[in-house]
Amino acid sequence: MPESVRSDRENMEYDAVVVGAGPSGLACGIRLKQLNPEINVCILEKGSEVGAHLLSGAVFEPHALNELIPDWKEKGAPLNTPVTKDKFMLLTKSSAIALPTPPQMHNKGNYIISLGMLARWLGAQAEELGVEIFPGFAAAEVLYNDEGAVIGVATGDMGLDAQGGKTEQFEPGMELHARQTIFAEGCHGSLTKRLIEKYDLRANSDPQTYGIGIKELWEVAPDKHQQGLTMHSIGWPMDSKTYGGSFIYHLEDNQVAVGFVIGLDYQNPHLSPYDEMQRFKLHPKIKPLFEGGRRISYGARALVEGGFQSLPKLTFPGGLLIGDTAGFLNVPKIKGNHTAMKSGMVAAEAIHQFLSETQDWGGECIKYEENLKKSWVYAELKKTRNIRPGFHKGLWFGLINAAWETLTMGLSPWTLKNHADHDTLKKASDCNKITYPKPDGVVTFDKLTSVSLSSTNHAENQPCHLVLKDPNIPVDVNLKEYDEPAQRYCPAGVYEIINDDAGQLKLQINSQNCVHCKTCDIKDPSQNIDWVTPQGGDGPNYPNM
Repeated sequence: MPESVRSDRENMEYDAVVVGAGPSGLACGIRLKQLNPEINVCILEKGSEVGAHLLSGAVFEPHALNELIPDWKEKGAPLNTPVTKDKFMLLTKSSAIALPTPPQMHNKGNYIISLGMLARWLGAQAEELGVEIFPGFAAAEVLYNDEGAVIGVATGDMGLDAQGGKTEQFEPGMELHARQTIFAEGCHGSLTKRLIEKYDLRANSDPQTYGIGIKELWEVAPDKHQQGLTMHSIGWPMDSKTYGGSFIYHLEDNQVAVGFVIGLDYQNPHLSPYDEMQRFKLHPKIKPLFEGGRRISYGARALVEGGFQSLPKLTFPGGLLIGDTAGFLNVPKIKGNHTAMKSGMVAAEAIHQFLSETQDWGGECIKYEENLKKSWVYAELKKTRNIRPGFHKGLWFGLINAAWETLTMGLSPWTLKNHADHDTLKKASDCNKITYPKPDGVVTFDKLTSVSLSSTNHAENQPCHLVLKDPNIPVDVNLKEYDEPAQRYCPAGVYEIINDDAGQLKLQINSQNCVHCKTCDIKDPSQNIDWVTPQGGDGPNYPNM
């Protein structure tokens, strides 16, 4: 067993440590225990409980779940709302034009779910098999041996003040050592981005590209509820150059999930994804659904959109990447939970073989990537690889390209390229400002009111988890050239330009509002914001998102 990196920290040893209790991490832990009950598996989760930080649409394709737990119905998996009807619309400012639902978006056999509730159920299945799950413990540091191989992770120190000094309640973190460490952090993981840089895992892939999804859960009037209905839209309020669209899913108990997704490759720095989502709800064909209803919850999350050509190398000495932290979302399907789960299962099978063949620490589990390329996940992503990047040239070209790729089943002899989202913003002086309607407090709401519904909490006086690499850039560069877009791309009101005591402009960071969407780390045009892990258990507490 490796020695502790820091002498003041206790350490624990496992065969496998999984960072993140989302669908991929839980599927990985379950599959490892199914293959060999003697394998010691630990899952760390930064949320206060399993599911607390999970947010997804979500229409769930049960392909991977059928493979992992074939008797999931008998075991009470919370898949309670089969999809009964799909609708797809093109919105103009005042009308809705019905379109044929793209084949990739047909949902026969799928379910409208709460991802948080599914994860809690998967967590219970994992614990029954002997997987140890530690919610409220954030993996804050990757541990390496002298050869540069990963040997585990460490949780963050607790009880630090805003300057990083120790308070009377200081407790050092814990080291968890593992023969294989599985990173399942979700979109744009704080540790994953450092691993990608350290091991140059993107040497042979395109940059990852992202979207931001903003979601609300409503209870609507019974006469407006259509259980099992899914509806998607493109068009208004986006212009033809900006990728985006909505979803409305009718769950059980008169509940409706409504969300809007905007590609983070948008060009106008005056655009506010949050306000575009609020404006969408005012469309004359949308607003009546929510009138007389009650908003229950709110949240936001970045999502990976790069697909096949943006998959990094998945293995490195001592560890590997699974799920959305690697980028397995199928954008044309608007689904990624099934592919995330399958990647975790394929990883578990490769790790099981690796552990049975060697006792080494820091070895590379190369079979994982080899086996994944033979799986249905790889084939599915390759088939749809050109659809999302086709929209880089606008809505109409994107739709024509999507039709071609669908008709040819992805057999085009080319693969379109992805680009880094932070490079796409135009200068503020070259773009029109956008005037958004004021919130009415009935169907549309301000950011802080929305954040209150996410039950977000961060302990006072802890070091800010939104770190500026250069504190001068927000005013000297971003404000001057882009009207500081952090004021608008953040869906939680974290960033504000204010006057300090000396009357000078400065960027104020209200980190207590942060819903952990990671958009700032992705979209900042100067790449000056580093999202690091706050104290374990902090952040949103989504009950059923």
